[in-house]
Amino acid sequence: MALILPWIFLYDKNFSNNLISLIIVFLGIFSCLWISFSHESLMDQYGFLEGSFQFSISIILILIVLEMARRSVGWPLPLVSLIFILYGIFGNLIPGEFGHPGIPLNSFLGTLTIAEGGIWGSLTGVSVSIVSIFVIFGSFLNSGEAGSGFMNIATAFAGRLKGGAAKVSVISSALFGSISGSASANVASTGMVTLPAMTKLKYPKRLAASVEAVASSGGQIMPPLMGAGAFVMVELTGIPYNQIILAALLPAILFFFAVWVGIDFYAKKYDLKPIDQKYLPRKSIVLITSFFFLIPFSILLFFMFIGFTPQYAASVAILASFLLLFFNLDNSFDFKLGLNRFFSACTSSGKQISLIGSIILCASLIIGVLSITGLGVKLTSLIISISDNNIWPALLLTGLACLILGMEVPTTAAYVICVSVAGPALVDMGLELLQVHLFVFWFALLSTITPPVCGTVFIAAGMVNENWLKVSITSMSLGIGLYFIPLAMIANKSILDLNSTFILSLLAFIKIAFSLIMLSFSIIGNYNPFLRVAAFLLGLLIMFV
Repeated sequence: MALILPWIFLYDKNFSNNLISLIIVFLGIFSCLWISFSHESLMDQYGFLEGSFQFSISIILILIVLEMARRSVGWPLPLVSLIFILYGIFGNLIPGEFGHPGIPLNSFLGTLTIAEGGIWGSLTGVSVSIVSIFVIFGSFLNSGEAGSGFMNIATAFAGRLKGGAAKVSVISSALFGSISGSASANVASTGMVTLPAMTKLKYPKRLAASVEAVASSGGQIMPPLMGAGAFVMVELTGIPYNQIILAALLPAILFFFAVWVGIDFYAKKYDLKPIDQKYLPRKSIVLITSFFFLIPFSILLFFMFIGFTPQYAASVAILASFLLLFFNLDNSFDFKLGLNRFFSACTSSGKQISLIGSIILCASLIIGVLSITGLGVKLTSLIISISDNNIWPALLLTGLACLILGMEVPTTAAYVICVSVAGPALVDMGLELLQVHLFVFWFALLSTITPPVCGTVFIAAGMVNENWLKVSITSMSLGIGLYFIPLAMIANKSILDLNSTFILSLLAFIKIAFSLIMLSFSIIGNYNPFLRVAAFLLGLLIMFV
C-alpha cells in the first residue's frame, strides 16, 4: 500500500492538487510503515486498538483506502465499502436477523486495520505476491514487439474471412486479454486498431463497438493469465493455479466461439466484407512477431508445468521479455529503443498494479466486515431459504447478484464479494468449489457488457461516437450465449475436468458449442420468427439435457 500511494495520488496529476495529495501520501506511508515496524507488538493485541494514536492510525488508513479506490475507479466501490463499515459500526441498531449484537469500536476498527481481518488480509497478500508479478509480465510483453504480434497474427488468420475485421477483434482480444486481464485496457489497446478498420469497411458503428466490447471482456477469463481474478481464485480456493487455468480453458474458448458465431450471423445480415488484401501483414512479419510472445509464453508455461510456482515462472518469463525489448522486427539490437521500452513497461506496470491494489484493498474492507459481523453467513442463509435449497434458483439469484454488483464495482471486486456471500451456500448445495468460483467470476465478468453500467461498452461506444445503449443492446444479442455458458458449466460438469475426463470434456464442449450456434441463430438470424423460437428452445434443450 505504501508503494502504490504515490502512483494513485501524485503520478500524472495537476500541480494545484499536489499539496493535498502530498499530505495524504505522507500520512498513508507513515501509517503503513508504523504498522509494518510494529507488527510484532500489534499481534499481541489481537485486533484491539489501544490509545488515541492507534485509533487515529486506523481511521487514517480506512479513509485513505476509500479515497484511493475513489480516485482509481470512481465512487461506487468506496461507497459500497463505506456502507458495509457503517453497518459494522451501527448494525446493532438494526432489528431482526440482519442486525448484529454490537462490536466494540476499537475491536472492529482494529481488526480491519492492525490485524489480518481487513486490509492486510489474504487478498492483499495475493495481489502483492502473485498478481503484481503477472501484471509486470503483461506490461513487458506489450511494450515490445509482442504487442503488435497479437494484431499481426489475428489479422493474418481472420482478415480474409467474411466479417474479417470483426473476427480480428475477437482473436486479438483473446490474445491480448490473456496478458492484460483488464477489459478496459483491452478495449483501449486493441480497439485503437480494430475499430477504425471496421468503420472504414462500413460496419454499423454499434456492431463494431459491441464486437470490441464483448471480445475484450473475455480476456479476463482467457488462460494462461486470466487477469487478477484467477490469482485471487487460487488464494480463496486453495486450488493450484495450473488446475484453474486448465478448468477455464474450454469455457474460455466457448466464450470467443460464441462471439465468433454471432459475428458470422451479423456478417450475413449486413454483408460484411473481409479486410482488403493490401492491408494484410506479410507472412514473414507474422512469423517474426509471433516469436516475440511465443518465447516468453513458452517459458512461463514450461516452468509452471514442471513444478515451479507461478511467481517463479513469471519472473523467468519477465527476464526473457526484458531481453526481447532490445530487438526489432529485423532482429537487430537497439539499446536506446530497448531502454525506452523498459521505462514504458515500468510505468505501465506501476499504473496497473496501483489500480488493482486500490481495488483489492477496498474490497478487503468489505470482506472484513462480512467476516466480523457474520453478515456473510446470514446472506448465505437467505439465499438458501429463498431458493428453498434448490440449486438452479440459487444459481440464478447468485448470477443476478453478480451482474448487479458488477455494474457498480470492478470485476475482481464483484467476484470476491459475491463468492464470499453466495459461495458457501452453493457449495453446501452440492456443487464443487471450482465450479462455484468460475460460475461467479463469469457472471461478474458479464457485468462489463450488461446495462445500465457497462464499462467496456462505454469505452467502445465513445471510440466510435455511437450511443452506448444501442451498443449495449447489440453486445447482449451478439453475446447471448455467454449468459448461458456458466449455467452450462454446472449442467455439464465434465467440461471443467479436461485433465481427468478428456473425452467427456470434448463431448460436452461440442454439445455446448452447437447450442451456442442455435442461440445466436435465434437472436441474430434474419429468419422466420417461429423458426427462431424453435432454435432458441432447441439450443437450451441441447445445452442442459
